[in-house]
Amino acid sequence: MAINQSFISDIKAIIAQSRGKAIRAVDHQRTLMYWHIGKRIFEEEQEGKDRADYGTYLIKYLSEQLQPEFGSGFSVRQINHYRQFYRTFPIVHALRAQLSWTQYKLLLSVDNEDKRAISSF
Repeated sequence: MAINQSFISDIKAIIAQSRGKAIRAVDHQRTLMYWHIGKRIFEEEQEGKDRADYGTYLIKYLSEQLQPEFGSGFSVRQINHYRQFYRTFPIVHALRAQLSWTQYKLLLSVDNEDKRAISSF
């Protein structure tokens, strides 16, 4: 029994396409998670009386609580990125599913808002 090779190629293409979509969906959810973490940190900081000191303490303490369970993605540096991410992109519905977290981190390094907006297209 001979099987048409285009059949096998079609199945492989379906698998590859689905895997690619799954990876993009997971990355988008991770990006949303970081945005929500940044939002929650920002909200908590606004409740603090001495904001600068409290913010520094809050992020350090949060990192100490999260890193043992969730790993290096929750270092002080990374958590600062999450807070900056929320402050830079405060409207969750404006986040683009096509952009990965890595691309958003690059955009965070762009100081000029107009340049950042052009870069995100």
